[in-house]
Amino acid sequence: MPALNRVQLIGRLGKDPEGKFTPTGKKVTHFSLAISQRWKTGGEMKEYTEWVNIEAWGRLGEVCQEYLKKGSLVYLEGRLKTEKYEDKGETKYYTKVVALLLQFLDKKPAEEPMLAIDEEQSDYEA
Repeated sequence: MPALNRVQLIGRLGKDPEGKFTPTGKKVTHFSLAISQRWKTGGEMKEYTEWVNIEAWGRLGEVCQEYLKKGSLVYLEGRLKTEKYEDKGETKYYTKVVALLLQFLDKKPAEEPMLAIDEEQSDYEA
C-alpha cells in the first residue's frame, strides 16, 4: 500500500540553530519554526502560532547553522518523525520534522544569490 509522509512549511526560526554530532560522528542541527496564522473575527484581528521542532542532518544542517538565525524566514519540506522517551517512568512521545529541502525566503541584497538546499532522502539515525 502506498504511503506519503511529506510536510511543507513556511515560517520563522524561533531560535538560532544548534548543531551537534551524534556518537557515530554525523552532524545534526535542531531549531524551532513558528508558523503564524492571522484572521479577523467580528472586526478583531486574531493570531495563532504553531511551533514545530525541526531536525536537519548532514550538509543541510551545516547550511542551516551557518546561514540561519532567530527570525529567519524559510520554506521547508520534510517528513514527520515521532520519537519516544522515558520521563520519571512514564513513556512520552514527541513529533518533529526531519528537513529534506530548505529555501531561504528573507530579502537579501541583489548581489547575494538565493540558495536552495535539497537533501537526499536517507536513513539518518542518531
